[in-house]
Parts: sequence; C-alpha cells; structure tokens
Amino acid sequence: MSPTIPIGSSSEFSKILSTSSIVVTDFYADWCGPCKAISPTFEGLSSKYAKPNRITFTKVNVDNQQAIAQQYGVRAMPTFLIFRSGSVIQTIQGADRAGLTTAVENAVKLAGPTQPTFSSAGRTLGGTPRASLNRPVNFKSYLDAVIMFFGLYFISLFSLDATRAAEESPFNVHNEGKVTFGNSSGGNAPAARRTGAATQAGKKLGTIADLGGD
Repeated sequence: MSPTIPIGSSSEFSKILSTSSIVVTDFYADWCGPCKAISPTFEGLSSKYAKPNRITFTKVNVDNQQAIAQQYGVRAMPTFLIFRSGSVIQTIQGADRAGLTTAVENAVKLAGPTQPTFSSAGRTLGGTPRASLNRPVNFKSYLDAVIMFFGLYFISLFSLDATRAAEESPFNVHNEGKVTFGNSSGGNAPAARRTGAATQAGKKLGTIADLGGD
C-alpha cells in the first residue's frame, strides 16, 4: 500500500502541514499526460522516504481541490511543492524526474535523523547498557558489615552494661584510631577516651600522712 496521502479537503491538508516536518505535494489532474508519466517516480520516492509525522507525501487533484490549488498559485500540471514547517521551500514544475528526486532528497536531509522511539534516563532500547549495570558486587564489604553487626550484637548481649560495651567494642566503626582497652601501664582497666576530660598535668597526689598536716 502506498504511503502517499490523497488530500480530500483543505482542513485535512492544513492539519498535515502542521503535524509533519516535511510535506511533499503532487498537484495533478486526471487528464494530464505528464502527471501520469512522473507518477511512478513520485510514488517511489514516497515509499522510500515517507516517515510518520516527519516526512509526508500527498497528492492534490486540482479539479477536486481548486481552493488548495488557488491558495498556492498552482497553474501548471504537474506541480510539486515541498513544505517545511508549513511553508513552501521549493517548487518543481513539469515532469522533471531528476529535479524532483534531488529536491526530495535535499528535503529529507532537512528533516534530520530519526529519534529513538523508546528511551529513558536509564537505557534506550537497542542501545548499550550503562556501565553501572555491569559494576561487580563487592562481597567483602557485605561480609565485613555482617561480621561487625554480629560482633556488636554478642558483645552487647553478654555484657552487664550493653551500651558501654557496644561503644568500646572493637567492632564499633567509630572507635577507629581511638584507645579503648588497656592503658600505658599494662593494666586491665579501660583507658580514658581521647574525647574525655584529661587529668590535670602536674597535679601532685597526697598521702595518708599529709591528711594529718596543717
């Protein structure tokens, strides 16, 4: 079936001009010999280049649609008008096959490349998947997270002070780079946190004998 659209009214033609980027129109008459001679060339171009809402080929019978022929000043048959965005950009008169072919090919270039029918921010159908879809899974990070979770859980479970035990646990990621166990003398008492108040430097501790002094 030919993609060429026979125009039946002025309103139909106006609608096509407003919805298609490029419109190629053949103004002809049934009694016109040259119109019949070049018709196969026009239909061949239509079959090759027609694209819905982008490049449309139409035929206007000047005897049936005299208002359209008069509007565009068509007086000789055949006459081919090429429209871009509703305005005439080229006129070809007579059965000029080479001239018609060249004019149509130039008009097709003005329509631009075909855009993808389906697209999204993530992927275009028929395109190459984004690199993020091929990113390898870091199983070590997941394993470390699981070990840390259960370490904190069991330390808190078997401790009299669950909150403090969790805070001072080596599994607590916030303790990285902090002193949490032991002190400088090798005892078992936990050392003070770096964020806590420090013992005043140079303060002399008294003895029992000092208590009885003046």
